[in-house]
Amino acid sequence: MRNATVTRETGETSITVELNLDGSGNANVSTGVGMLDHMLHQLARHGGFDLNVQASGDLHVDAHHTSEDVAISVGRALNEALGDRAGIARFADRTVPLDESLIHVALDLSGRPYASINLDFPAPMIGELPSSMAKHILETIAYEGRLALHVRQLAGENEHHIIEATFKALARCLRDAVRVVDESGAPSTKGTLNS
Repeated sequence: MRNATVTRETGETSITVELNLDGSGNANVSTGVGMLDHMLHQLARHGGFDLNVQASGDLHVDAHHTSEDVAISVGRALNEALGDRAGIARFADRTVPLDESLIHVALDLSGRPYASINLDFPAPMIGELPSSMAKHILETIAYEGRLALHVRQLAGENEHHIIEATFKALARCLRDAVRVVDESGAPSTKGTLNS
């Protein structure tokens, strides 16, 4: 089983994430930030993962610390669940529409963190989530999950549609890239994806 449990306790948040890459798309998520919960449900459902995220944080300040620490924990759980990454498909790309929005995501589970996120939100807030946090969440998942992530907005006028299409595309990419296709070793001429 490719799974992981990550806990993160700070003076600002308390987070527990449980991730099973070989699940069935079940999500049990409670962060106190409705839009973040919605996106994590998309990640589980369209990624085919089982994901349990329980978070409490200083939401009386704003959603920043909770969202950031959840992203850190989800990224770390992904990295841990992937283990040595032997035999995985590694690369994936998807273009996903949601009404007027169209998002392209490409990723490489290379073990080397990188993020290039090109999203343009028409409003400063997506529910209770600041639009600026969307890019930060994606960058944080990429860095903590040790993957190269490229996100391009090809069309979009509604901030909810833009972020939802993004997470659906990310989830579908992860679903494709984490597939075990060859158990003989890491998909790299270096022989490893952990160095």
